[in-house]
Amino acid sequence: MLIKSWFKAVGSVLLAAAIFAPAQAQVFFRIGTGGTAGTYYPVGGMIANAVSQPGKILVSAVASNGSVANVNGIMGGSLESGFSQSDVAYWAYTGTGTFEGKPKVQDLRLIATLYPESIHLVVRKGSGIKSVADLRGKRVSMDEPGSGTLVDVRMIMGAYGMTDKDIDAEYLKPNQAGDKMRDGGLDAFFFVGGAPAGAIAELASSGAGIELVPLDGPEIQKLVAGQQFFTPDNIPAGTYKGVGDTKTISVNAQWVTSAKQSDEVVYEITKGLFAPATQKALDAGHAKGKFITAQNAVKGAGIPFHPGAEKYYKEVGLIK
Repeated sequence: MLIKSWFKAVGSVLLAAAIFAPAQAQVFFRIGTGGTAGTYYPVGGMIANAVSQPGKILVSAVASNGSVANVNGIMGGSLESGFSQSDVAYWAYTGTGTFEGKPKVQDLRLIATLYPESIHLVVRKGSGIKSVADLRGKRVSMDEPGSGTLVDVRMIMGAYGMTDKDIDAEYLKPNQAGDKMRDGGLDAFFFVGGAPAGAIAELASSGAGIELVPLDGPEIQKLVAGQQFFTPDNIPAGTYKGVGDTKTISVNAQWVTSAKQSDEVVYEITKGLFAPATQKALDAGHAKGKFITAQNAVKGAGIPFHPGAEKYYKEVGLIK
């Protein structure tokens, strides 16, 4: 009788433990994106919604200052992942470029290459600015500190023998730059992102009148030849209201994370990114969504893949 009572008591304890034991904790996985008026933020929101798994993995898009800030956030632990320009990711990993003299970010890993990011040089219509050289002495926003745009703009200006000191430089988010240009307080601003970019589309549709300055010619061609991340690009006519076909250059947008993130979580997220439902949502949700494919994801890596992402790409035969 005592043995029977003992088993009954133990059974009750085990049942209670099963009932009140906490469920497996949900994983929170943030994506550092960019300013709300750029391309990273809306694309990040679409991806987060599509790859989240209720009760298991909650992915969220977080507004940020952009590429450099996202890499720093990942390494500092305030972000699980983020979007970055391919050049910025490579420089961080190798301790070169804008990360020269700083410790190499050797734990930085790639989830996927997403889409090409066009470099925009936006000017007021009728400003007379026809090339980068014409920016001397003008009021120009180079984007905010921590952005990949600022890094690239300094390289582009350097190709023309110019620095921040040759212009009346400001460091504004694209939407702030657009507002200031509309009010007559700015002659030009740079932005690196997938076209169409929200802030530029809004400015072009407001009646303010804008032009895109081509990034082409000997100086740009020399820059492209010396930097593997820049590639010739074209922003088609009609991408922005009243703006014609414009030659420019681009870098790739990449989704990066830390080697410390769980292989299983990154695998599930990567697999979810290329699920048919996600691909359909991306294709319909943004002009750059159609570029986010498994085939494009493995191009122009520059840094190592995260093992979780690599497992998926090997499963589908995209890498050996």
